[in-house]
Amino acid sequence: MPRENNPDQEPKQKRPFIREKVERPPLTRRQIVGRVFMFAFIAILGGAAAGVSFAVARPLAEKYLVEEETTESIPVTIPRDEETQSPQTSQEAQPSQTLSPETTETETSAEETESEPPETEPIEDILQSAIEEYQYTVNDLSSMYSSLKNVVTEADKGIVVVHSVKKEVDWFDNPVEVSGMYAGVIIASTSQEFLILTPESAVENADSIKVTFIDNTEADGTIKQIDTISGMAVVSVDILTLEESTRKNAVTLKLGNSYSVRQGDLVAAIGAPSGNVHSSAYGFISYVLRNVQVPDNNTRLLFADIKGNAGAGTFLINISGEVVGWMTDEYASEQSTNMATVMAISDYKINLEKMSNGIPIPYLGLRGQEVSAAMNEGGMPLGVYVTECILDGPVYNAGIQNGDVIVRLGDKSITSMKDYQNGMEQLNQGDEISVLVQRKGIDEYKELEYQVTVGAR
Repeated sequence: MPRENNPDQEPKQKRPFIREKVERPPLTRRQIVGRVFMFAFIAILGGAAAGVSFAVARPLAEKYLVEEETTESIPVTIPRDEETQSPQTSQEAQPSQTLSPETTETETSAEETESEPPETEPIEDILQSAIEEYQYTVNDLSSMYSSLKNVVTEADKGIVVVHSVKKEVDWFDNPVEVSGMYAGVIIASTSQEFLILTPESAVENADSIKVTFIDNTEADGTIKQIDTISGMAVVSVDILTLEESTRKNAVTLKLGNSYSVRQGDLVAAIGAPSGNVHSSAYGFISYVLRNVQVPDNNTRLLFADIKGNAGAGTFLINISGEVVGWMTDEYASEQSTNMATVMAISDYKINLEKMSNGIPIPYLGLRGQEVSAAMNEGGMPLGVYVTECILDGPVYNAGIQNGDVIVRLGDKSITSMKDYQNGMEQLNQGDEISVLVQRKGIDEYKELEYQVTVGAR
């Protein structure tokens, strides 16, 4: 039955709900120390994991990320040398001083008396006398060669072995590898590569190139540029593929000023003068031949009383360890069979810079000489007199002839060989330029203009 409500009954009161606050008991000292050690262990473990991950990922990042950001190589700059005059040339350039008929012997003597007391001996005479009277010993000679030997030993750290490999087949069609050992010299380095000058034959028709540094580390090499006229090539080695120790041990040799080389200078040959890489020899400069006509340039040849092997790569250094040239068989003559013929490096630095940057050397294909004052007085216009248009060269194909005088190259006026060389420096392979020449007719020189496409050496 339903419960009846009693109006007289008092309602029930609500009782409050019991709420309890649960609190954790405070940590003990042992628990606090344990947690500190746990956090420290986790931090150390995380740091070690991060370090290991960085060490593993860094080489991969350098290989796949850094190289992509630096695909454009840093250009190499090789400073030019200013041609210096020899002491004899400087003396000849000075105007001669002669006594006038009115100048008496007494006046001359009086001037000498006022300028310098007669009893004072010139310092040059004192030094010359001391040198003549000094008795040289074997120890002096040994000391001199010991100093030069130290220079050669240090320079040899910049010599590498360029090992070219060519894949061929024998008489029975079996694959064989033909290899050759050549010397190369490190002439420049950037943050990305070592640049090595070596004979063209070291890389000619090579299927692969290996470069061995002074610490016997072997690395892959690639051809940067070849110059068939000089018979030299520049090979590049990726510096990131080398260990840090190899980078430090490899020495980049400074390119010296061959204009300052004089007859009688002491020099050394490094590279492969004996035919074996890392050999050396010593000698003196016997003769300096100036204004030698080579394609699109005039240069100097140095003759030294050193036996060397040009084909294997032999380089000449001065007593400061600077490269002043390399041996060549191209310009050797019958009169210099007992002498080494050396290409002087200063006239070639423009081309070396282009080769080091992978730029082909521009080529017009002519040999010439500067029109002298005597030739100009005879009616020949100032410029570069063409002595030979090389067969099938750009100027030959354009129609320029032997005996023409080049007076303008592009928009540059040509009055000397230096002007011509500066103009050549601005050209690039494939450029089409106008060449203005003066050609001798029956009674006078006539102006002719030719369009020439610049080639490459």
